[in-house]
Parts: sequence; structure tokens; C-alpha cells
Amino acid sequence: MNLWDTVTGNDLTREWKTFAARAGKLPADCQAAWEQIQGHLFLYGDFTGRNLMPILDGALGLLEETAADGRTVHEVLGDDIPGFCAALAGGEGARTFRDRWRAQLNRNVARKLGRLGG
Repeated sequence: MNLWDTVTGNDLTREWKTFAARAGKLPADCQAAWEQIQGHLFLYGDFTGRNLMPILDGALGLLEETAADGRTVHEVLGDDIPGFCAALAGGEGARTFRDRWRAQLNRNVARKLGRLGG
């Protein structure tokens, strides 16, 4: 990967196109699960989403194996796709982008109040 691709995000675009092509070959139930997984995992992404690419690749691979084995999504993922995504992202206590932004805002406010107070 060269610097230009990193700066412009071209590498991410190529990866997303690859994911879309792979997901398009899945059965309908796996495609629906893939859409849900993407939506739930984005909460755990950083600004660019680069940190999620290996996780998404693994999740899509799991769905591909599920389809190849003739198993259902329910057998593999269960009923709790948000819980599955939280486990993939690092556990139930994993920080979302909202948590990180809230902590940053609190630090900035505390710093500003500290300057005003004394």
C-alpha cells in the first residue's frame, strides 16, 4: 500500500468492493446477516474504519464457511448478532466511537474549566 492510497482511502474502497463481491455470492440469509454485522460493527470503528477491516474480513469468511457447509446463520451466529459483533470487537465493554468522543469532550471541557477556575 502506498501513501497516496492511504491518504485518499483508495485501499479501503478496493477492500469494500472485494467484500461486496464476496457477499454477493452468499445465500440470502447470509447476506442479511452480513448487512447486520456491518451495521453493528461500525459502532466500534475508528474515524476511517481501518481497524475494522480485518474483523469484517473474518466475519465474512465465517459466513462463507457457513454457506459452504450448508449450515444456517442461526446455527452459527445465534439470535444475538449485536452481541456477536461486540464479542468480535473486543467484548461487551468495548468502547464505541461515541464513548471515545464523549471522553475526549469531557477532557476538553475539564481542561477549559481548569483554566477558567484558576
